[in-house]
Amino acid sequence: MTHRQHGEATSPGDKNGDKPRDTVDKQLEASILELLAARAETSTICPSDAARAVGAENWRDLMEPARRAARRLVDAGEVQITQGGSVIDPLTAKGPIRIRKAR
Repeated sequence: MTHRQHGEATSPGDKNGDKPRDTVDKQLEASILELLAARAETSTICPSDAARAVGAENWRDLMEPARRAARRLVDAGEVQITQGGSVIDPLTAKGPIRIRKAR
């Protein structure tokens, strides 16, 4: 089994619909930051919120890319990923997560 960095595309030709993967990844990152900026400082969002904003009716296909976008933003110091209100290591997260502004 080959392991990739959490932000790495699986191949240069990966696409989501007709949008190149790097474009979708950037849109997801921007959507996460925009959604958080529109909420109270202590609020969180679900990765599905960003997936829905970018993917419309195909949002389910963007769930894992949205989680990867959140992990890249964690690496950049922009956000934190939580479960049950506690900050967790995004690389070991299993199950539902929430995203909040870095504190």
